[in-house]
Amino acid sequence: MDNQIVKSVAVIGLGSMGMGAAKSCVRAGLDVYGIDLNPMALETLDHFGAKGVSTDAKQFAPLLDAVLLLVINAKQVTSILFDSGLAENLKPNTAVMVSATISAQDAQQIDAELKKHGLLMLDAPVSGGAVKAEAGEMTIMAAGSSAAFTKLAPVLDATAAKVYNIGEAIGLGATVKIIHQLLAGVHIAAGAEAMALAARAQIPLDVMYEVVTNAAGNSWMFENRMKHVVDGDYTPKSMVDIFVKDLNLVADTAQDFKFPLPLASTALNMFTAASNAGFGKEDDSAVIKIFDGIKLPGMEES
Repeated sequence: MDNQIVKSVAVIGLGSMGMGAAKSCVRAGLDVYGIDLNPMALETLDHFGAKGVSTDAKQFAPLLDAVLLLVINAKQVTSILFDSGLAENLKPNTAVMVSATISAQDAQQIDAELKKHGLLMLDAPVSGGAVKAEAGEMTIMAAGSSAAFTKLAPVLDATAAKVYNIGEAIGLGATVKIIHQLLAGVHIAAGAEAMALAARAQIPLDVMYEVVTNAAGNSWMFENRMKHVVDGDYTPKSMVDIFVKDLNLVADTAQDFKFPLPLASTALNMFTAASNAGFGKEDDSAVIKIFDGIKLPGMEES
């Protein structure tokens, strides 16, 4: 019975991705328990049909077949699972799906600790943005045992349009996501550089955006993030500081392999400069604000 597939899941971290994943699980008929420190997020999911919401997952531990963590970093994952006592209160063979962007080494250490409590881990970073999360159409790059994949099948089916089985070794999913974030960060930085040049050339940014999104220079990140620049809206969907963190993971991974990453290094410097300039909590498209002498929508000339 312990190996049966999931019927109840706690979704921990109800940000732009976590909220969408939680709602997708509710729509799929799973018993969903939402965990977050934000009372507004808890209220939203409660009204949507969650079985329960709380700031502390431990109170739901005996009811859970699975835990899905959509938080920012390894420190948060470790604090939630081990410092709070959640892991030790979960039923044996509960499946823990770790979907934070973390290093392979962190994923392996978390797995080792979970095994001490008789728990299954799926190393399963996600991508796709808030819209696809809301629609249950994320991309998941996962590594873990066949037992973990089988048990978590209802959660994967509910939340993802594409699930890639990278292999059994924990850490492979994390590494694929880190390589993906290399591209994502570079694309945002390159898009910001292009739009900043357009601003200096006094080309209307809405026109530049329209041209690029209908031409060969487009990318998903340009289309998504540079629209924020055109609108002058830096309300964070993903913050500058998240890409400081993620591109540092990219740099650390490259260092482990003694592999040069000139473009990723430049992008990291750009995001770090934006964070140091006070834009760390703004949308990651705010990296464009590091360029002086340009007028951006919604801003005075810098």
